[in-house]
Amino acid sequence: MQASSPIKLYRSVVSGHAHRAELFLSLLGLSYTPIDVDLRAGQQKSPEFLQLNPFGQVPVIDDNGTVVADSNAILVYLALRYGDEHWLPRDPVNASKVQRWLSVAAGEIAFGPALARVGKRFGRPVDMEAAQQRAQRLFGILEQELQSRSFLLGDTPTIADIACYSYVARAPEGDIPLDPYPAIRTWLARIEALPRFVPMIELPPYNAKAA
Repeated sequence: MQASSPIKLYRSVVSGHAHRAELFLSLLGLSYTPIDVDLRAGQQKSPEFLQLNPFGQVPVIDDNGTVVADSNAILVYLALRYGDEHWLPRDPVNASKVQRWLSVAAGEIAFGPALARVGKRFGRPVDMEAAQQRAQRLFGILEQELQSRSFLLGDTPTIADIACYSYVARAPEGDIPLDPYPAIRTWLARIEALPRFVPMIELPPYNAKAA
């Protein structure tokens, strides 16, 4: 199923949350128009943007008048409206497993590898040791989970994989190496091999003088 006209995607290319939405739009083969929001200039706090998302965060999509904010909410919306059932299983057990990983994406990933990346690549005041330790603990669990299956739920990707991919893939930007985690690296490669995969940009090291 296709949208009647291109979906508007309000994004920042440096945001892993926005990348989740863009990646899934692309994997589904949906036509979309990216609209870049200048986070450094505070455009996400403008009255116009706050009408779309009162929390002042990207991403937001506008699907022909249906506005959805929050990356995980966008994944759920797109999966239910446009995706095959494998992206978001309808049976209670597997649906709950997907929700578990969406919670991990909003919790351990956000406050682990994502937060470490913010500190290292944007020069924000972050407790780097705590963020890196949280990421390493998470990756130990993730490595175990992925040793027995191709994707987080089994042999087929779901929105759980899309929600977790972006900040795990960019963990080295927060000085969290992926070398010790071969199963994670294999899982990332499987996602990157999906048709219409779009990568998240790599950020250079933070330069305080240029900031």
